[in-house]
Amino acid sequence: MANESALFFGQFMRSPASVGAIAPSSRRLAEAVCAPIPEQGDPVVVELGPGTGSFTAEIQRRLGGRGRHLAVEINPALAAHLSDRHPGVEVVVDDACGLPTLLADRGLARADVIISGLPWAAFSPKLQDSLLNGILGSLKPEGAFTMFAYVHAMMLPPALRIRRALFASFEEVVMGRTVWPNLPPAFVYHARRPRDRR
Repeated sequence: MANESALFFGQFMRSPASVGAIAPSSRRLAEAVCAPIPEQGDPVVVELGPGTGSFTAEIQRRLGGRGRHLAVEINPALAAHLSDRHPGVEVVVDDACGLPTLLADRGLARADVIISGLPWAAFSPKLQDSLLNGILGSLKPEGAFTMFAYVHAMMLPPALRIRRALFASFEEVVMGRTVWPNLPPAFVYHARRPRDRR
């Protein structure tokens, strides 16, 4: 775990805007983010920005060998670490904005659950829109999307903007309780049933 923290912090120092945090997410936050994964069946779960794998491990635990787990990581060093640590996960080094194409290239039409570890509040409006459109174009009609946000940043303009976009894009959006044992404290957005934006 110390090696993972060092790797994560090193990548943060190289590219703070794309990594977005100084430490990996806690197990408690991972449990909250991964709650929508179905307990039965063979769901397709897509993970965006897995970093060193805090959410990846929880997704794998919940799937227990079922379904498919695709992890999209733009940072090659983090992706290599993830592949070594979780050989059963399909790790893709690419930009999450192209998610519909990434799924189609792997014979997948749509995802049941999309879980984001991306630092949304650090992104420009254009990038937020591009990512969200990719997510909306990749979810099944009854699908679920989860993302987290840091408490200290929740009133910043980019954080407020993505919150408004979530409520406009999904029929149901629920904010979870604050996860205090995380560095820094965070909360989770649970969004379900993407709206038809045509």
